Amino acid sequence: MAFERLVRFIPRRQVSRPLIGQPVDRLIDVGKAVYEGKAVEVRAFSGTSVLSPGSPTDQIETIDRILSPLAREEVGTIRCIGLNYANHAKEANVEIPKIPMMFMKPATALADPWPAPTIIPKHTLKDDCADYEAELAIVIGKACKNVSEAEALDYVLGYTAANDVSSRASQIAQSQACYSKGFDGSCPLGPVLVSAAVMPDPSAFTICGLKNGEVMQNSALSDMIFDCAKLVSFLSEGTTLPPGTVILTGTPAGVGFGKKPPAYLKDKDEYVVELLPHVGSLYSAFQAEK
Repeated sequence: MAFERLVRFIPRRQVSRPLIGQPVDRLIDVGKAVYEGKAVEVRAFSGTSVLSPGSPTDQIETIDRILSPLAREEVGTIRCIGLNYANHAKEANVEIPKIPMMFMKPATALADPWPAPTIIPKHTLKDDCADYEAELAIVIGKACKNVSEAEALDYVLGYTAANDVSSRASQIAQSQACYSKGFDGSCPLGPVLVSAAVMPDPSAFTICGLKNGEVMQNSALSDMIFDCAKLVSFLSEGTTLPPGTVILTGTPAGVGFGKKPPAYLKDKDEYVVELLPHVGSLYSAFQAEK
C-alpha cells in the first residue's frame, strides 16, 4: 500500500509548490482540525501528485491551507451521477432510474475546501436557488475502459468527499444538468483522499451534510441505487477513464429544494460534508459573487 490517506496542502513554512503527504495522526479529521485552527502535522511524500505520490520522507510539515486532492489539470472532465439514492429519488418525486444518469462538470468547477470561498453566481442568488449535495467521490488511479463490475474497483485509487453545488432554477429550466452544475468552483473536493486499499468496500461509508451546523442529509451508502463498482464499469463502457478521473456518485435525500420551505444557500452560509470513516469533514464557505 503506497498510502492510507493523502492530503494536498500549502504548508505554514513558505515553499514554492503545494505538497502532498499523510497526516501524522492516523485518526484525525483533517478538515475539522484545520477549520478549528489546530496544528495538523503531515509527513510529506516525495511525489508531487496523489496520482504518483512517491514514498514518505522524514519531512514533517504543518498545514496552513488544504487544497483539493487533485489539481484542475489532473481531473479532465468530472463525471457525475444524478438520482443515485432511492430516498433522494423519492423526495424528487421521480421513478428509480434503470441505468445511471450521467452529467458532467468542467475542470473549472473543481474547488478547494475552506477557507477558499465557494462562489454563488449572481443569477443563482437572484433566483434564490443555490443548493448543496453531499457526495462520495471516486478517484480513478489507472486508465480503464470496458471493465467489468467484478474488476472495476481495482482501478480506483481512492475516495474523497464532494459537494455538487447546483443552481436549481437553471436545472429545472433545461433537460441537461451540465449548465446548472458546472459553474466555476461548484465542486469542492476533499479534505483527504483515502486509499481504496483502506476502504475495499465503499458501501461501508456513511455520509452526512450539515448547513450552518444543522444536519440536512444523513445516509448510509447502502441506499445507493447503483454502487461504485457498477458506476465505474458503466462509465468505462466504450470510454477510457484516465488516471485522475473524478466520479461524483450522487447525493442522498435532504437537499435544499426538497425542504419545506426550501433551504437554499445564501451568502456567508457554511456547508459541511462528513464522509466517515477516514475521509472526515469537507467544509465550504459560500460567498456571493460580486
